Amino acid sequence: MIILGIDPGTAALGYGIVESTRGRVREVDHGCLETSPDTSLPQRLLAIHALVDELIASHEPAVVAVERLFFSKNVQTAFGVGQARGVVLLAAAQHGVPVREATPSEVKSAIAGYGAADKEQVQRMVQMVLAMPERPRPDDAADALAIAVWAANTEGSGVGAATAAVMDRSAVAPITRGASGYERAVREALAAEKAETRAAKRNAS
Repeated sequence: MIILGIDPGTAALGYGIVESTRGRVREVDHGCLETSPDTSLPQRLLAIHALVDELIASHEPAVVAVERLFFSKNVQTAFGVGQARGVVLLAAAQHGVPVREATPSEVKSAIAGYGAADKEQVQRMVQMVLAMPERPRPDDAADALAIAVWAANTEGSGVGAATAAVMDRSAVAPITRGASGYERAVREALAAEKAETRAAKRNAS
């Protein structure tokens, strides 16, 4: 199953495409569309729509996963994310592709084990789970891959569209550790990260 993950924004929109097969997830493609501040908002939105439309047409994803914005201290940023999200949802609807939505904390919990993980930790975990040779860049693309991985695990665990946007996923469908290849990959990646941290502390002392 192919999944397209989107980290929405009008200035920068990250995308990440993964393939989920028998509990294992691999990276197919990722990148970021940056629009010029000198470009009008309608033209920015048009560029976003063209990109998402092309990605869906080329990769034929079974699901489009997009970050859900619940609140933002920066109103201008919130409006930009909301407008970009609308264009992404429109493109998905035009192709008849179902959409899954998740909060940033929900994605971080699924990827790094806790909802307050920073960007570097998310990048490290995405790299490990997807067995990538290096960390995904830029941040927007890494976030898009993270939500794509979240969606792959959500689809595989049987959590449907009605519960996909619930903030506390564990309250709806508790994760059974080790029940899938994805869960084993996350567990192994977390263990590796803890081992690296302990080794760094020993070397520093």
